[in-house]
Amino acid sequence: MPQKTERLLEILYVSILEGDPASGVVAEIAKAARIANQQMEITGLLVFDGLRFCQQLEGKPSHIEALMERISRDTRHSQVRILHHGPLAQRRFRNFSLGYADLAEIDTLEKLGELEGEAAVAAFAQLPATLDLIS
Repeated sequence: MPQKTERLLEILYVSILEGDPASGVVAEIAKAARIANQQMEITGLLVFDGLRFCQQLEGKPSHIEALMERISRDTRHSQVRILHHGPLAQRRFRNFSLGYADLAEIDTLEKLGELEGEAAVAAFAQLPATLDLIS
């Protein structure tokens, strides 16, 4: 009997951090999000450059939509902009409930935030090769 294929949704967004968090606050947020994401079978990658977040989320459509709604209401995020929203054939980050990395080059995420759709996804997909990921 063929195995049923999981229907997946992928969202890639950028946002700007509101306020001036103490060092390590974003890493602590990522640590807490890993636990919640694991329970909801959400995988993805969060990149932070000291000012901007760029995050790719993947999982069941209802779970991803609910998480994106929470993120858009979170007062720590401003100027939330969805770069890509669409179906996903297979998980890109199946090994991470939430991979996390700091990015020293602030203009990388700024430039990525100017892209849309598949171009944004392709640019984001190239980042892990240059990052020190924390899983």
